[in-house]
Amino acid sequence: MKSLRTLILLISLVMYAGEFANAQDWPNLARFKEENAKLGLPAAGEKRIVFMGNSITQCWSDSDPDFFKGRPYINRGISGQTTPQMLIRFRQDVISLNPAVVVILAGTNDIAGNTGPSTLEMIVDNISSMAELARVHGIKVIICSVLPAFDYPWKPGLKPNQKIPALNTMLKKYADDNGFAYLDFFAAMVGEKNGMKKDLTYDGVHPTLAGYKVMEPMVEEAIAVALK
Repeated sequence: MKSLRTLILLISLVMYAGEFANAQDWPNLARFKEENAKLGLPAAGEKRIVFMGNSITQCWSDSDPDFFKGRPYINRGISGQTTPQMLIRFRQDVISLNPAVVVILAGTNDIAGNTGPSTLEMIVDNISSMAELARVHGIKVIICSVLPAFDYPWKPGLKPNQKIPALNTMLKKYADDNGFAYLDFFAAMVGEKNGMKKDLTYDGVHPTLAGYKVMEPMVEEAIAVALK
């Protein structure tokens, strides 16, 4: 009995420590603080591109490091993040790096409720704020559609296969109305029942290398257009 109580106490302490750390740095500003400082400003003639997003962006570098190698591409994805967290760190992780272009791929974790309930309008508001901040600082913006997902393995029953298409319609309208580029990954990757094509994902949400190989020429073309 004593050992069981000790184990429960240890588990409680670990959980509390994790919650305390998250509360102290909810947007995870510390994640790239040192890397950003080392990176400094772009070299003369460098057209820096920052990728802002969640685990789909973060894992892009892990799945296909060669895509980022030798290019002025900077990955600022953080697994699990929602758009309000990205908005808070947008100045530090995008604007202060002086990129020519920012690629924003976000919103699926908001639908999953990772940081609490969120409406589609709230997601669009946050992405709009990031886009408008970038524009003020002379940064070209590429707003990406949210990737298809039939359901979330970690939080089933939220009907992302219905909400994601609706969100993408709203994002495209906002981009079109405000002169921002819109990159439609969804159309290229959607399969049965508005889920992702099975050969492009390992869990229905995150792309495999094959999925990223679909995305890469699309984003490169969008970046080339933005730089013109």
